Amino acid sequence: METTQADLLTDEIVSIEQASSGKRLANYLIDLVSFYAMLFIFGIMIGLLFPESLGFWNGIAENVWLDRLFTMCMYAVYMALVEGIFKGRTLGKLITGTRAVNEDGTPISFITGFGRGLIHAVPFCAFSALGTPCYPWHDQWTKTYVVDLKLSVLPA
Repeated sequence: METTQADLLTDEIVSIEQASSGKRLANYLIDLVSFYAMLFIFGIMIGLLFPESLGFWNGIAENVWLDRLFTMCMYAVYMALVEGIFKGRTLGKLITGTRAVNEDGTPISFITGFGRGLIHAVPFCAFSALGTPCYPWHDQWTKTYVVDLKLSVLPA
């Protein structure tokens, strides 16, 4: 069968190169710092706008388990918003030149970003990233990869 110029234009070559473990660790640390910075700003805004609610927030902070649960849920929402809005990019991924994509290289959806964020809350999820290549649970369970944009060719 003969390949026409139109066929060549529609056939996309996709090459996915996973990000290194070092870049994944940098992503995590940068995103964690940015999350706590946003949480701090959110806390200040709530305190200024609704000072009567400070007793409620102090009650959550005094209960270690409730505080941890609240923080994990907020982290999931934060990661979902950031990855969903920016199509698989976070501040850490922007700095390191990486992106979360579906297995076929297409951008992740908002729902997939939310799922990835929720899975971060699973106990010992961080330890699942220790393999080589790095393929943690939040990638495996959502069928996504974090790719190095300089080494990958993604669909347009």
